[in-house]
Amino acid sequence: MKTKKKEKNSESRESSGRVFKLGSICLIFMVIGYQVALFVNRAAVMRISDRRDSPDTVYVLRAPDPPEGELKSAATADTVRRNSSHSRTVEKVRNATRRVETFRFNPNTVTVEDLMRLGFSEKQAQSIDNYRSKGGRFRRKSDFAKSYVVADSVYRRLEAYIDIPMTDINKADSAAFDALPGIGPYFAAKMVEYRSRLGGYSHPGQLMEIRNFDRERYEALSDLITCSSPKPYPLWDLPADSLRLHPYIRGWNEARAIVLLRENTPRDSLRVELIRRAGILPEEDCLRLELCVIAEP
Repeated sequence: MKTKKKEKNSESRESSGRVFKLGSICLIFMVIGYQVALFVNRAAVMRISDRRDSPDTVYVLRAPDPPEGELKSAATADTVRRNSSHSRTVEKVRNATRRVETFRFNPNTVTVEDLMRLGFSEKQAQSIDNYRSKGGRFRRKSDFAKSYVVADSVYRRLEAYIDIPMTDINKADSAAFDALPGIGPYFAAKMVEYRSRLGGYSHPGQLMEIRNFDRERYEALSDLITCSSPKPYPLWDLPADSLRLHPYIRGWNEARAIVLLRENTPRDSLRVELIRRAGILPEEDCLRLELCVIAEP
């Protein structure tokens, strides 16, 4: 009896061992199968990401046509990157496999897509876009840093790539002036009007010649503006009725005296210094006129 029991126990142990081995083999194959499935899935995802269904497109947006007689300049062109439409599957894969990039960008015009390329989540990029759509504007790099979705580490990485164009006071319209800090519709209109009377700003400091445009107001925006070279003022060719409109001449008698001066002086000798010596204009106005871009006689 004891011998039969031993034989049965031995057979039972052998059977259990075979079941355990078979189970272990099945488990190993399941693990291998799962890993193979993950690998195939990752390979498929990489393949979809690598072969997008539509290529990206770059559009070049140009500023409105310049005034008659002026040539278009490449400096007025603004290049904006736009992506083509992709299938939902491809968009999902692109978002999941997106790589963080760094490139020059204007936070006031950069697209949501490009903000995501820069490392922002879709929610963060949309938050920045919502701020702009409500009239928000980043005037300085530091303004972008203050956005609650821009982490300090992200700003440090992107600071050197932030490109906010300065406002050219010889090309800006009243809307562009109005967007500057401390400038409302009133001063915006005055800045355009004074530029017209001057024939173009020769240097930014001329803004402080506008009534009530004090140094404090100027210093609040001085780092946001630039002054391109204006068309030289034809001091030695304009008739008296045009000269008298200039802010530094301001009168018919002074304008007529300048015309008489140039009519009795050789063209190659005409200088603002002669106007000073003749006492036609006050010293202060002569100094201002000398700082203007004057056309050669």
